[in-house]
Amino acid sequence: MKTHQTDFSQGSIYRNIMEVAVPMTVAQLLNLLYNIVDRMYIGRIPEVGTLALTGVGLCFPIITLVSAFTLLFGNGGGPLCAMERGRGNEEEAEYLMGNSFLMLVLTGAVLMVAGLLFYKPVLYLFGASDATFVYAGSYIRIYLLGTLFVMISVGMNPFINSQGFGNIGMFSVLIGAVLNIVLDPLFIFVLKMGVQGAAIATILSQLASVIWVLRFLTGKKAVLRLKADRLKLSGKRVLQIMALGVSGFIMSFTNGLVQVACNATLQTYGGDIYVGVMTVLNSVRDICTLPVNGITSGASPVMSFNYGAKAYHKVKQAIWFVTGLCVSYTLLIWGVLKLFPEFFIRIFNDSPELVEKGVPALHIYFFGFCFMALQFTGQNVFVALGKSGKAVFFSLLRKAFIVVPLTLLLPKVAGLSVDGVFWAEPISNLIGGCACFITMLCTVLPELKRREQEGL
Repeated sequence: MKTHQTDFSQGSIYRNIMEVAVPMTVAQLLNLLYNIVDRMYIGRIPEVGTLALTGVGLCFPIITLVSAFTLLFGNGGGPLCAMERGRGNEEEAEYLMGNSFLMLVLTGAVLMVAGLLFYKPVLYLFGASDATFVYAGSYIRIYLLGTLFVMISVGMNPFINSQGFGNIGMFSVLIGAVLNIVLDPLFIFVLKMGVQGAAIATILSQLASVIWVLRFLTGKKAVLRLKADRLKLSGKRVLQIMALGVSGFIMSFTNGLVQVACNATLQTYGGDIYVGVMTVLNSVRDICTLPVNGITSGASPVMSFNYGAKAYHKVKQAIWFVTGLCVSYTLLIWGVLKLFPEFFIRIFNDSPELVEKGVPALHIYFFGFCFMALQFTGQNVFVALGKSGKAVFFSLLRKAFIVVPLTLLLPKVAGLSVDGVFWAEPISNLIGGCACFITMLCTVLPELKRREQEGL
């Protein structure tokens, strides 16, 4: 395929962002298909679809934990790599990439072994019943065997995007997603393997993506290459990577914590059917937040490069451009969800009971959805500019300090019951999103102005 590289130092900042953001959004859409397609097919397994979907939903916190460590080293190293490119220090950028790769491999091996040893008690802790554990255990056992594939394919993609190769990054995900879509019905229905078939299809698809990613990063077309002599662990570099990646880690880890709290609370107040509803709502949220993820992730390497190159006026332009796009989109999708809630629920399961209980839950869960864009935008700016402390704080604030306590407390307030669980998300979006974005405006913009004036 044609290899196009975006030069972050030239041309319009808006065009540079979109050249990376569009293929990255497509790539994230395709990456999301790994789990979404699984859920769509699993929810339609004859006779047991709803129960199987609930069981797989209980695996999300474990999958999210794997994702958290992927973000720790992938999204931590990517912006640092882009900054060093902006400073013209490509050798250091390659060392950072090599250290990120080694940590992804080492961490992936540890997570795989630990997960296979302890998945049963963990799933019951997360809200599994004897009926749903049958499906949850069958899925997660096989998924964990592919932990290394997942972490390398997803974790190394930011290093392709940080070099301006947005189309290559998109194609690395496209390979796996298309393969997964083809293999899912084959393993689930034709070979009658059920949820085990869905897991096998996923890890085989991720293996194909890994081969593509490593082939590019070790090939001649890459500007920064994954070389044997750069694969030397450095404590200083690893700490730098983790310091910046820890905000993404915490955001993903606390997402898993929220899922555990939600599933356990819903199991207590509503039973398996409401755990199934939350599984569907999480899937809908993943779909709806994807463009915001794509835009902010696409802007990140552009902002990091220009921050390293001291083009601070371009960084400011990027901040306002991304904010406008994200807020506009989330306002639009909130309206669509309000008008067509059943459509989004029926994508995954058309059980009358699930749809009946899911529609009012969806209206609550997505209320004030536009405030979520403020959290994503502010958080992304902090990470792109290397401000790990603030990024970590606001990662913890929204999920650990707001959502989890509200999830546990609101069901006991004024007879809210299961509705209290669903109200925790919009309340956290309002408080956490506004706090993060306002803090970013009050700290980052004055700093950029000062640096511009002083020529730092």
